[in-house]
Amino acid sequence: MGYAQYKELDSSGISWLQKKPIHWRIKRLKFSTDLINNKVSVEDSPLPYLGLEHIESWTGRKIEGEISNSEGLASSFVMGDVLFGKLRPYLAKVHLAQQDGLISSEALVVRSKDELHAEFLKYYMLSRDFINIVDSSTFGSKMPRANWDFIGNLPVLLPDVEEQKVIARFLDFKTVQIDALIAKKKSLLDKLAEKRTALISHAVTKGLDPFVPMKDSGVAWLGDIPAHWKVIRIKHITPVKRGASPRPIDDPKYFDDDGEFAWVRISDVSASDRYLENTTQRLSELGSSLSVKRYPGDLFLSIAGTVGKPIITNIKCCIHDGFVYFPDLQESNEFFYYLFACGQPYLGLGKMGTQLNLNTDTVGCILIGLPTRLEQQAIVEFLDKKTAQLDAQVARINGAIDRLNEYRSALITNAVTGKIDVRDFEIPPTVEEVI
Repeated sequence: MGYAQYKELDSSGISWLQKKPIHWRIKRLKFSTDLINNKVSVEDSPLPYLGLEHIESWTGRKIEGEISNSEGLASSFVMGDVLFGKLRPYLAKVHLAQQDGLISSEALVVRSKDELHAEFLKYYMLSRDFINIVDSSTFGSKMPRANWDFIGNLPVLLPDVEEQKVIARFLDFKTVQIDALIAKKKSLLDKLAEKRTALISHAVTKGLDPFVPMKDSGVAWLGDIPAHWKVIRIKHITPVKRGASPRPIDDPKYFDDDGEFAWVRISDVSASDRYLENTTQRLSELGSSLSVKRYPGDLFLSIAGTVGKPIITNIKCCIHDGFVYFPDLQESNEFFYYLFACGQPYLGLGKMGTQLNLNTDTVGCILIGLPTRLEQQAIVEFLDKKTAQLDAQVARINGAIDRLNEYRSALITNAVTGKIDVRDFEIPPTVEEVI
């Protein structure tokens, strides 16, 4: 929907904002806020600790989860303080504290003065213009980190406090609506992911013929399988071997940007789908000679970090000891990709997650149902077609989520910079009671 515009504007004097409402003032942020720099020992404080990983980017919402690092010194804050993540500011980690607590020293604790409403300040610091300007001050740094000397000198637009409260209530109302739509779409993604896993699992364990005679496999995760399929351990189909790493792994002599072989890390596999197309690093001739070389079409499997993630490489690469590979696999690599991708073979081997490390023995001892090579190919073709349809739906939903996030960000920016006038926007009374 369209929103009203302020009728009387004047020059803002700000490079990134040509006009502002004539009655809005401009001050440097440091004159309307206080930077709170109280350092406290986490171990000695009863206050709850908040890590930057617990602040959702661009929304400011608190994310529940385990505390990854809560030792040493942290910054204390009180309810109503605005917390701004100075590490990698492009992540837009901004949170309005709802209680007293401690936060990572990689966050700034900003307390608004009387002329600046804390909710308005939160949204102002979440606006895309503000984040982009702060981020631009960190360009060229390997570990981008904003500083208060720069941030404190940035301009903040100041309507009167009552108008700030109106703008904040409007944004509370609208962002709740947008976030509800995003949540529904994410729920659809979860259902599609479940459908995808079930589809793959059924195809690689039951085959495609609904009328084929079945037999009990004797394997809990397999259940009944087609009677003519073999129940066999992976190690009786192919040896299972482990990758290798040149040591010490951070020695520059093992790396060469123009090297023949790409160096595969867990993060490269986690960021890929079925096929590995590129990596962030390449090995030198010496480095590759001390690792395990794989070639286009080869399948390998992560056994640490993102446990159990299969991938087929489309490039010449080397793998470290966080992967296993199958050097004499005469069956369909694509079928085995789907077999591992469904996650079912790992049932009974322990809890999947970053704490579980598979090894060559556990992978080799996995019992599977093995169809004929022709059936493997038919299953792969069937799953390629069906998963492509699901992936197209996922892409459309992700596109809609991206557009909603862009709209959310634009709405915040437009409201706190005076590009829209929401003073007469009516929030339904029942909704206003909630927010």
